[in-house]
Amino acid sequence: MCPMKPASPSLLVCLLWGAAGGGALFAATLPEIEVEAPPEMAAAAARVRAFDRRELLPVLRLLGVEDPGAPIRVVLAPEGSDLARAAPAWVAGYAYGALGTVVVFPARAPPYPEDSLEELLHHEVAHVLIVRAAGYREVPRWFDEGLAMVAGRSWGLEDRARVTLALLPPRDLTLTELEAWFGEAGRAARAYALSGAFVRDLLHRHGSDTAARVLGLVAVGVPFDEAFRRATGDTLAAAEAAFWRRQNLWSRWVPLATSSATLWIGVTLLAVYAMRRRRQRDAALYALWQAEEAARAAAAVAVEADGETVH
Repeated sequence: MCPMKPASPSLLVCLLWGAAGGGALFAATLPEIEVEAPPEMAAAAARVRAFDRRELLPVLRLLGVEDPGAPIRVVLAPEGSDLARAAPAWVAGYAYGALGTVVVFPARAPPYPEDSLEELLHHEVAHVLIVRAAGYREVPRWFDEGLAMVAGRSWGLEDRARVTLALLPPRDLTLTELEAWFGEAGRAARAYALSGAFVRDLLHRHGSDTAARVLGLVAVGVPFDEAFRRATGDTLAAAEAAFWRRQNLWSRWVPLATSSATLWIGVTLLAVYAMRRRRQRDAALYALWQAEEAARAAAAVAVEADGETVH
């Protein structure tokens, strides 16, 4: 239960129960979001300003952040801007965690793992909060991205299909190897899926406050690997090896139950279906944004023309 009562948005406080029933209450102040956008992106800016910041409460709980700190600056950048030219075309947004700044390109359909502008904003704001929870100290990219995935969206069919495809045929992977994949257009989606799967598995096995405990230790200067060991009781290497064994067990067991051809066809069809639905949603969302911007531009022209006629 989260009791809500009238309050200034910047002072809005909510109490959340611990993930384990009967846990201690957790008090968190909602982060403030400041939006910067050029006039031609007024419709997208309005969508961001309408974002319900209460949706960030589970993120604060997950990270153990009660005071989110200074307002988070969200910059909406149009195509053709310096910011857009500096980012790969497949990147729809990114965060400068240490600066408390998120950059979003509304004209680009959000790629996996996001489905909408709101989910993209949720994901990137989570990155800023992760940096603050870690006391501005560095954590591995896979942990950062995996946490942002868990914080920002539910685990669905597309995620499971991507994890399975990434591990078929069964192969030896390392979390360090995933670090490089995030920067490659062809592998980024697999890196997100696998990182999200690892962090989700970690929280399931060691408790929903595991990430908060790791980040809290990192914030006071404990190296990440040692913070991980103290928070989970396992070394990172042992936890990683166990995770890959469990995942590869799934990948090896399925072919024993059916032919490899049928498996590949089934998994591929599931993945294609999920990705096709995503493209359809992205196209519809982009068309809606374009229509909103066109209508606004037409209204502005009409008002200007009417003013000239009156004059």
